[in-house]
Amino acid sequence: MRAACYIRVSTAEQNSALQVAELQQYIAARGWELAAVYEDTMSGSKSSRPGLNRMMADARARRIDAVCCWKLDRFGRSMVDCLNHIQTLESCGVRFIAITQGLDTDQQNPASRFLLHVLGAAAEFERSLIRERVSAGMREAKKAGKALGRPRLIFNRDAVHELRRKGVSIARISQQLGIGVGTVARTLASAA
Repeated sequence: MRAACYIRVSTAEQNSALQVAELQQYIAARGWELAAVYEDTMSGSKSSRPGLNRMMADARARRIDAVCCWKLDRFGRSMVDCLNHIQTLESCGVRFIAITQGLDTDQQNPASRFLLHVLGAAAEFERSLIRERVSAGMREAKKAGKALGRPRLIFNRDAVHELRRKGVSIARISQQLGIGVGTVARTLASAA
């Protein structure tokens, strides 16, 4: 079995040596091949991390058979992201193992199916809490009289057309009127 290690620390001051040593020992004790080590030094709340992205690409390319992680929270802080990544690994036929917590998505283990359902339920609960907090925040902002959504851009469309008739470039019109190049181009195209 080709096993990969995924290691993450939040800051450069933290040491990943313990994670590396325990993961390598775990893989060696089973007689597996250490295929690769992927490492990130950043928050686990980020769903896109360079080491994680490379590991997921290698899983999709079937270069690895298992991903070993020291603890689930090293894999990610968001339950939703963790579950999405684990489900992607599973769909690629790649086993996920958090060695210090006994989490293993091996298909031969009925407890692993249960684990994925529990993780799925927890992720759905987390998504619901996030939606609830966002809705509550929006209601409070409305009560406080705050404008919600993207601000409506107000500009003089006639000025865009007049400047263009004078031969002014789209980029220069954008600068002069303080609006985006795309806005200028769409305004000109809509009149054509």
